[in-house]
Amino acid sequence: MDKHSLIYRIYDLYADGFRHMTLGRTLWAVIIVKLVVIFAVLKLFFFPDFIKSNGGEGREADFVASEMIGRSAAGDAGGR
Repeated sequence: MDKHSLIYRIYDLYADGFRHMTLGRTLWAVIIVKLVVIFAVLKLFFFPDFIKSNGGEGREADFVASEMIGRSAAGDAGGR
């Protein structure tokens, strides 16, 4: 790759910045830990599997289809 191209210069800027980072590595670790907590732990406790609990075993697709059709029909009737 040509060292004078814009893409190479942008890549070099970020690569050099991450290579010489000291405090930033700790901050990135904190950010990653927070993301894991948000997406893994909170999902387990605050977002139950609504489709599986209301659809029944093996009938999840039927539940989703009926909900979509029902909401579509309700939206068409109420919006006109």
